[in-house]
Amino acid sequence: MVPEAEFVGYDPTTREAVQQQPVAPATVLLPKHRLRPAAYIAASTLLSMTQGLGMNLIAANIPQIQGYLGATNIEATWLIAAYMAPNVSLSIALIKIRNQYGLRNFAELSIAVFVLVSLLHLFVTDLQSAIIIRFVGGIAAAPLSSLAFLYMLEAFTPARKMTIGICLVLTNISLASPLARLLSPTLLDIGQWPGLYMFEIALALIALGVIYVFPLTPMPRAKVIEKLDIVSYLLIAIGFGCTAVVLVTGRLYWWREAPWLGVLLAVAVVTVTSAVVIELNREKPLLDIRWIASKEVLHFAGTILLFRLAVSEQSSVASNFFQNLGLQNDQLSLVYIVSILSMIAACFCCAAVMKIERVPAIHATALILLIIGSYMDSQSTNLTRPINMYVSQAFIAAATALFLPPAMSVGLMSALKRGPNYILSFIIVFLSTQSLGGLLGQAAFGSFITIREKFHSNILAEHITMSDPLVVQRAAQLANAYGRVIGDKALLNAEGAALLSQQVTREANILAYNDAFLLIAGTSLCALIALLLHVAMGGLFRSHLTPATAQMS
Repeated sequence: MVPEAEFVGYDPTTREAVQQQPVAPATVLLPKHRLRPAAYIAASTLLSMTQGLGMNLIAANIPQIQGYLGATNIEATWLIAAYMAPNVSLSIALIKIRNQYGLRNFAELSIAVFVLVSLLHLFVTDLQSAIIIRFVGGIAAAPLSSLAFLYMLEAFTPARKMTIGICLVLTNISLASPLARLLSPTLLDIGQWPGLYMFEIALALIALGVIYVFPLTPMPRAKVIEKLDIVSYLLIAIGFGCTAVVLVTGRLYWWREAPWLGVLLAVAVVTVTSAVVIELNREKPLLDIRWIASKEVLHFAGTILLFRLAVSEQSSVASNFFQNLGLQNDQLSLVYIVSILSMIAACFCCAAVMKIERVPAIHATALILLIIGSYMDSQSTNLTRPINMYVSQAFIAAATALFLPPAMSVGLMSALKRGPNYILSFIIVFLSTQSLGGLLGQAAFGSFITIREKFHSNILAEHITMSDPLVVQRAAQLANAYGRVIGDKALLNAEGAALLSQQVTREANILAYNDAFLLIAGTSLCALIALLLHVAMGGLFRSHLTPATAQMS
């Protein structure tokens, strides 16, 4: 008799035990099969966080970093400009580089360079060297977002790549901004500027090991890079880089006050136009300009750009509003936690319901959440605190996670129908609208807030006259706080007037931010109306087309 433990079945005719074959059993392969997708999802999340934190840690801590580097606020902002200048265009070159030299080599080299650049941040002690390192860092970090996409899509079957895969990876990328603001106070306490990058170096080193342990599925290589590709890319890189620098620094130097801003814009126009002319006259262009200029792609790019402008409210306008009230990142931690949790919940909801026919409904839901959240924020006062914005910021975070995945899925499927060569052009359109759109949103709303602050300051100043007894009484109340240390009556009155002027400026800033929140709500409402009209017109067109088709048949 065969022991019971060795039975896997028996032949009913001979009553003899059927012995297990010495092949790897399914019970051994099953755990590995289940762990592999989870490992690739974790690897994608790690790469997304590594790239996103590198980009957002500096932007979230400019006031703290400028003190460490001995720079002014405007000088420290050049760290952001130096990082974004090469980063906004490198996706154009990286896809062809990956196709020609292989995914494995591409992944290993890119993460190794990123680790090296991250280590160099630890030796920075002055602004000039920091700007140079940030420029190189922008180059080194560019491949990580592409790798995050590839690792996430590797984990899913083809049917789920366009739903769950895209939802997860885009949410991971969006999470980097609130996560950077949540973690940065602790990292700064550890060691100021080096403290920020010790954490990033740890992530980069882990990512380096993960890439070696979990390689991507190899793709067939082909010689796709041509000489004119290099010329076109360099022209586009110069144009996009100049545009990024202008968008980051323009509102600080002010648009019409610094002549070199106009020079950079002129260089951008000339270089990008030259690249377009070259690409239009090539048999195998780097970019299919005619397809990019088509009606459907322009509609897609405009939609994504408009939404990217609107959701910049969460990453920049709301945070700057609290900073204007004197609150720092460590006092806003619960706001960022609420935003992170809201994004994650919205991501899973979007992945569960996302289908092509439901895309308009998902976009409408996102816009409604954005309208409600922005309008709630527009009612802020000098007594507004983070607890008052939990709900509104949760709505805006959910809108961010709901809008982008369906839009990218529809655009990517449209590109796939035309052939694999169009995927490159689509990815470039998407990434460009995200990177440049984010910078444009911050520049536009930052400039709008500056203009409205001057307007409200003038209005309020007209009512602040020392002939008004209420104004005199308020100035005296503010001056009383210094009555024990300032004995001179004239100096005490001057101090009271100065404190009153500070309060007027603060109130003007609050009103300006409220105007910005209201502008975002109004823009989102117009986008929602346009979306509903587009869906209604499409329904009417199909209803008229159906009887005509039936009659012809």
